Amino acid sequence: MTIRREVKLLRHGRDWRGRSTVPKSAQPHELEHEDREFPTAWARTRVAVAARAGLRRTLLKPVVWGQTTPVVEGTEYLDGVKGPVVFVANHSSHLDTPLILGSMPERFADRVATGAASDYFFDVRWRATLTAIFFNAFPVERYGSRRLRSLALDLVDQGWSLLLYPEGTRSEDGWMNPFKLGAAALCVTKGIPCVPIALRGSYAAMPRGRNWPQPGKPRVTVRYGRPLTPEEGEDVRSFRVRMAKAVSQLAAEEDIGWYGALRAAADDRLQIPGGARPTRPGALKPAEEPKAEENGTAAGSPGEQVAHWRRIWASTEPLGGKRRKVWRD
Repeated sequence: MTIRREVKLLRHGRDWRGRSTVPKSAQPHELEHEDREFPTAWARTRVAVAARAGLRRTLLKPVVWGQTTPVVEGTEYLDGVKGPVVFVANHSSHLDTPLILGSMPERFADRVATGAASDYFFDVRWRATLTAIFFNAFPVERYGSRRLRSLALDLVDQGWSLLLYPEGTRSEDGWMNPFKLGAAALCVTKGIPCVPIALRGSYAAMPRGRNWPQPGKPRVTVRYGRPLTPEEGEDVRSFRVRMAKAVSQLAAEEDIGWYGALRAAADDRLQIPGGARPTRPGALKPAEEPKAEENGTAAGSPGEQVAHWRRIWASTEPLGGKRRKVWRD
């Protein structure tokens, strides 16, 4: 082979044997451009707040209340509470946020910002705009794939209350996942109270994968608990446990009533979400289950592995139409 022929092959990306020097699967290198954070400050202007209040009263709440049968309890605990506060709740359906915003007093609903997944609600501009105007949402990074500056601290400093879901994402089967540290760290750092909320029936009403509630106006419950304030010297992990226990106690009221849930919490019989396994909302520990210190497991962690399909089956069971009401202190 002449030198001229070899030079010609090299110019066309071939070696002296005529083989390509670049694999067919190779892709051209492209510089990664960091996605710009979607601006949401406009959603907290006076005009946007007034527009959102009108949409909530005339569109969002009538539609959700018309397709489901919400039962709201515990709003009296908010009577003497002054913002900012952090509302925390279990999360298993897209109905959760409209149910909470539609059930809380107007003075909080007009001044609450909702943390929403940046990779889902803020991936395209039209969805980000609708999410911001309807729910006053701000982006929250779930998986650490991008570095976004958290707005939570700034919003609290500006006097806004927050609605956060400590599980970090919607439950795939209606069961509660372990709480992350973010909401607890925010309360401890800023010294502001946390208001626990438990939702039951929202997964059965509109499970993951559906864009509209099930027919028949399924019953859903929204229960507010007493505000929790970080105690002096309390660390973030301890406060997170208190938050999870409060939400679990509220969820248990649907099955065993207010007094039964209160006794179960006092006797440490509630299953609190923790560890690697999800927990059914309101579940109690088995009577024969050994204490956490004896078996080496985390306190409140469920001891039985439940198949994924069984969790979905249990979560899609409709709530009962009537429940024995118990006097609250």
